[in-house]
Amino acid sequence: MNYLIAVLPDRIKAEEAYTALEKAGIGQDRMGILGKGYKTADEFGLIDPNEQAKKRAIAMAFWLVPFGFVAGYGFDLITGLDTFSWAGEPFNHIIGGFLGAIGGGMGSFFVGGGIVLSIGNKNEVLPYRNYLTAGKYLVVVKGSEILKIQATNILRQFNPETLDGYVTSEY
Repeated sequence: MNYLIAVLPDRIKAEEAYTALEKAGIGQDRMGILGKGYKTADEFGLIDPNEQAKKRAIAMAFWLVPFGFVAGYGFDLITGLDTFSWAGEPFNHIIGGFLGAIGGGMGSFFVGGGIVLSIGNKNEVLPYRNYLTAGKYLVVVKGSEILKIQATNILRQFNPETLDGYVTSEY
């Protein structure tokens, strides 16, 4: 899906830009105003990447940690390694299971999105959420490339702080 996002300094300019887009024939289902008193970023569909990364990491941990335990226990049982001789036969396998569970937890963190949470990301949507936090208003148009070009010509008249587009992959 193509998005065109104009950042405007106040509510009045955002409403004027929205009205101009309406007069040009762009449907209300294809555009919206985001900001105080209007839709939030989540309501419009600008997903917070940190929240998504956290959900993915937790969801992966839900099945990777038990799988890691079973794999670690099974590996220790099959190979017959006596890594922890002080623990004895049954507990040696259980310790192997716990080490496998730790490996599963690490996998869910690294693959599921924990890196995004710990060092940040370069997601294109995050700066727009920051504009909303700063009290700015966003006029967002979503649709085809032709619609995006038409809306760009209209929105330039209002001297937006930024006028950017981005493309998301819809699943």
